[in-house]
This record gives sequence, structure tokens and C-alpha cells, in this order.
Amino acid sequence: MQFLQFLQEWPLLSIVTFLPGVAGLLILLIPATRRDTTHKAALAAGGTVFAVSLLVYLAFQPGGPRYQFEEYFAWLPQLGISYHVAVDGITAPLVLLTGIVMFTGVIISQRIEERPREFFAFLFILATGVFGVFVSLDMFALFYFYEIAVFPMYLLISIWGWKQTREYAAMKLTLYLFIGSVISLVGGLAMYFASGLGTFDMLALEGANFSPQFQILWFPFVFIGFAVLGGMFPFHNWSPDGHVAAPTAVSMFHAGVLMKLGAFAALRVGIMLLPEGAKFHLPWIIFLTLVNVVYGAYIAMVQTDFKYVIGFSSVSHMGLVVMGFASLTPDGYIGAGVQMVSHGIMTALFFAVVGMIYDQAHTREIAKLGGMAQKMPFVAFAFTIGGLVSMGMPGLSGFIAEFPIFMGVWQSDKPWIAIVAAISIVITAAYIMRLMRRVFYGEFPAEFEGHVHDVSRSEKVALGLLAFVLILIGIFPGVMVPMVESGVEHIFVLLGGL
Repeated sequence: MQFLQFLQEWPLLSIVTFLPGVAGLLILLIPATRRDTTHKAALAAGGTVFAVSLLVYLAFQPGGPRYQFEEYFAWLPQLGISYHVAVDGITAPLVLLTGIVMFTGVIISQRIEERPREFFAFLFILATGVFGVFVSLDMFALFYFYEIAVFPMYLLISIWGWKQTREYAAMKLTLYLFIGSVISLVGGLAMYFASGLGTFDMLALEGANFSPQFQILWFPFVFIGFAVLGGMFPFHNWSPDGHVAAPTAVSMFHAGVLMKLGAFAALRVGIMLLPEGAKFHLPWIIFLTLVNVVYGAYIAMVQTDFKYVIGFSSVSHMGLVVMGFASLTPDGYIGAGVQMVSHGIMTALFFAVVGMIYDQAHTREIAKLGGMAQKMPFVAFAFTIGGLVSMGMPGLSGFIAEFPIFMGVWQSDKPWIAIVAAISIVITAAYIMRLMRRVFYGEFPAEFEGHVHDVSRSEKVALGLLAFVLILIGIFPGVMVPMVESGVEHIFVLLGGL
């Protein structure tokens, strides 16, 4: 316990934020011929970042100060820009989520042979941007790191992605996300000038007392601009194409972490800085999230490509996060906070499984697969865990996350939305069971004999770690829920104690 308190004095957030970027630049210095060294260096860097993110999570004290591990440096004081970082009960789990997905993604990427130095460098720079967004308390720094997180995605998909669609998907993703971020930036600048405080510090902006008219006008710009990255309907259709075209580790990072980036920024900059605007607009935005949840599940059910099923499933489950926000109830926000972590781990697990099967079978067509459990029993087990989480099975993290969201929506003035959204649970169960039967059981195709075999020990470690987290949160929700509750408390102070 004393050791964890001692850690509070260390600049762990700066370490976890900049270590991936520094590691990526150092990896570029490794000679191109030494690919084994490149892979080992990437694995060591990913493991170190995961360890530091775990220390941040373990040392966070839910009953302590609202923001912990706080660091402050006047970056450009003339413009009111600072390097101000800290974590609260919502962001500490997201830091850990990023560390886990980064580490497991690096393990899965040990088979990358085409320009591995550049691949890992871009992946690690992407991670620096993600960590920076989650820990920033300065709005300018948040936008700065946000762009760092978005930019490498184009290169990672267009160079190492699926050849059939990578150029189209990379450009589509980049244009959607950059347009969304520009719209949000306009709203952020409006807040900066309207506040009269001459600062981008979000703690100061929380007390700026923007007029209700100002908040109602600018809230949609900020919230929806960021929610584009969160996959909110009708700005979601970049997401499945991006998931499918990306290499496995990038799909894991994209669905597991980047989509949470959009939802978190919409919460942090939109709801927390413009609470009156949130109370005015979220009651109609919840209808868009309902489309996300039900429509995404229906579209996932009719897909014939294994990876597209997971891509649309991700859109459906991310709709639950924004639905929790739009409920304007404490239960909804607690569920949304846990869902960001649960969904991030679950989709990383799903995309890792799809990548392992595709690497050996060289197809993602569901009709051409079958009997994979005979050759890949551990992969089948991992997918089963992820599938049960996706279905919201009690005893796993999906139930701990989704049940409070439905409770929160039921407690709002639109309980019928919870009833309609619950249809997605049945649809999700249907397509998960369909995938399990057609992909993992039944007759093993004769053309795969000699080509499909069990995955490596390191890949089993990656799948095992992801599955373990999903089980741990489900059986012992106390490892995360009290932490998220401590972060939600302040949000409802800002919202007027709803």
C-alpha cells in the first residue's frame, strides 16, 4: 500500500504517454535487416507500457482526490496553453485498457514481415496520441494528442492493410475523423474566446459559466464532432470498412481504443464543459444511439464476412456507451464507463481471433470456414468468452456494463427506448451463436488440411490476457465499478445533480 502511495509522486502519466512514441522512434534506428531485434524491441516496449499503465490503475485511489498523478507545466502561457495531465475514475481504466490492447496487439503482430520497423513506429506513435487524450486536462493539448492519434491510422491501413480495400478504407476513415475533429475544434475555440479566461485549462473552463444559449448552440458541434470517432449514427459507416481493411493489431487498437477516444472526448469536452447544452440536446441524441444499437446488430447478423460481423457488432455496442451518456442518469454513466473498457477488451479479442484464422485459412468468408475448434481449441475458447461477453451473459464484464446502461435508460423519461434497445441482445445472441456453429464447429474443410494449425504460445498469452480481464470484471466488479463511480460523481455535480 505504501508503495502504491509512493507511486503517486512519480510522473507516471508522462512516462506512459511518451514512452510509446520514444520507443517507436528508437525502433526506426534498428537496421532493416535485423527484423528479430525489431520484434523483440517492440515487445519489450509494449510490455513496459502495459506495466506502467497497470501501476497507474492499481495506485489510483477511488476515495482520494478527484484527479490524481497530476502534472502541470506552462507550455505556452501567452496563449493559455499548458501541459496539464491527470487521471480520474473514468480515465484510469481507459489508460489500462490502452496498455492492454497495445501489449496484446504487439504480440499478435510478431508475424509482421513487411517493414516491421515502420509498422511498430506508427503503432507506438498512435498509442502516444491515445494516452495523451485520456490524461489531458488542457483542451489544446487534448486536440493536439487527438490529431496524433488519428494521423497514423491512414498509413497503418493504407500500407499494411487488406489490399482489396485498404486505400478506400484509409481515406474514408481519415476524412471522416478529420472533419469531425475540425468541427469539434471550432466549438473548442468558441469556448476559449467566450470564457474570457484566456486559458484552455478544462478545470478552469468548467467554472466559466457559459450562458445557456451559448451552450445550446455549441454543444452539438463539440459532442457530435467527437462522436464521429465513437461511431455514432449516422456518421458510423467509416468504421466497419476501417476495421476490415486494417491489419489485425490496428483493428484491435481501432475498435478497442480509438472509438473510446471519441466517446471520452465527447464526454470530457462536450458534456462536462457544456452541461446545459448536454441536458438540452442529449434527449434527442439518444434516438440516434438507439439506431446504432439495433441497426448495427441487424446488419452484423446478415454479414457473410467474419470481420465485417465484428465491425458492425462494434458499432452496435459503442451505441450503448453514448446511450448511457444520453440517459443523463448516474447508472447510465457508470455502465457507459465500464462498457468502454469491456467493449475495448472484447473487440480486441474478437479481431485477434479473426486475424489468427485469416492468417492460416486465407479467407474470412463464413461459408468457407468450419471446424476451427479442432485445430485451434484455445482460439475457439477465447472467442466463446468474447461472444458471451457480447451477449451480456451474467458473470462476465458485458453484463456488468450493459445492465446499468439499460437501468439508466429505464430511469430516464423514455423507458421504452430501453425496451427497444433490448432487441439487440437477442440479435447479438443469434449472430454470435451462428458464428460459433459455422466457424468453429461442424466439419473441418478438406482444403485447410496441412495449412491450419494451433496458434503459438505467445498468441495464446495474448488471448488469455484479454479473456482474463473480461472474466475478472464480471466476477469481481469491485475492481473497477467503484473507480468509475468516483469519476461519475463529479460529472453529475456539473450537470446539476440530476
